[in-house]
This record gives sequence, C-alpha cells and structure tokens, in this order.
Amino acid sequence: MTREFPIAVPGMRIGLLGGSFDPPHAGHLQISEVALQRFRLDRVWWLVSPGNPLKTRGPAPLSDRLAACRGLVQNPRIVVTDLEARLGTRMTADSIALLRQHYRGVRFVWLMGSDNLVQFDQWDRWRDIAQTVPIGVLARPGTRLAARQSRAATILRRWRLPEAGAGMLGDVPPPAWVQINLPMSPLSSTAIRRGDQSSGEPR
Repeated sequence: MTREFPIAVPGMRIGLLGGSFDPPHAGHLQISEVALQRFRLDRVWWLVSPGNPLKTRGPAPLSDRLAACRGLVQNPRIVVTDLEARLGTRMTADSIALLRQHYRGVRFVWLMGSDNLVQFDQWDRWRDIAQTVPIGVLARPGTRLAARQSRAATILRRWRLPEAGAGMLGDVPPPAWVQINLPMSPLSSTAIRRGDQSSGEPR
C-alpha cells in the first residue's frame, strides 16, 4: 500500500465505521471502543465520507472533518482515514469491494449503529454488503427493538449470531451479523449542529 493508506496485514480484524462525522463526537469514540473490545478487533478505521448519498445537505469540508476527527481520537487503534476520497467511492458496497482488493487477507467487519440497521435495506446493494463482510451492529437510543424488527434484520435472521458470540464475528464467513448492547450515549452529530447536545444518534 502507498503511505497514504493505513497499514494492515493479512489476518488482522479491522472494523470499518463509515459516516460524515459532521462533527465527530464522544458517541463515535464510544462505539469504536466498544467494537474493539466486544468484536475483538485489531483496529477500527473511520471512513470519513466525502458526502453521504442519503443526505440532501452537504457536510462540512472533508479537510475540516478529518482535522476534527484526528483532534478527537487519542486511541492509536482507532484510525481516521479519507479512504473513500482516495478510492473515489461514495457507496459502501464499492468502498468495501476496493478495500478487500487492496488488503488481501484482512478480515473486515462493517460497523453500524442500530439506527442504520433500521434503514439498511435502503442502502445501495445492501445484500451484497451482507454477503461480503460480517456486520457488527451497536445499539443506539430508541432503535434497539426497531433494528431487530427491521426488514434487513428479518431477511438476515438466520445468519444472526448470539450476542455472546460477538467476539467471533471477525472470524465467521459472511453473511454473519450480531447486535450488541452498550451504555447509551445520547450524542449525535445532527443534534450538535443544532446546538442541542442532549439527544439524537450518531451518523
């Protein structure tokens, strides 16, 4: 890999957390720390997106968001990246496909909040994503039950691991997914942009 890309070697278990991070906050850190521990990951890479295709309003400039993320993250196992900008991708399915080509033998795990599982069936080629990488779902306020009853969760039910098996997620061939509970953080980027830090969900 070129020096602009993070280093990873075959056999490593790396969680991918995508989003606009506009702005990044303690909720993003919390789910990353929990994912490292509960899914037994070697690293979590933040994929700071050039833009979210599901959002009509554009985020702050990518350089500003990257700087904010790097200023927030202290854990060396959480790596802030602009990989989607470097790869020229906007859709998660494309990003995962190219990362798997670049990093042969690395065991990627896609990370998402339960709020995203609720709408996962609206993502471009979501079934391909589920067939390509294991998925770790982290419970978010107000969507824990809705996520379990969502269309995507219903379709993928037979491949769901028990929460006690979360540590095996990176070693299980896809399709495989697990939803884990964690202490609820009410922070969200949307609420922070509104000036209300008391409610919402990270995006």
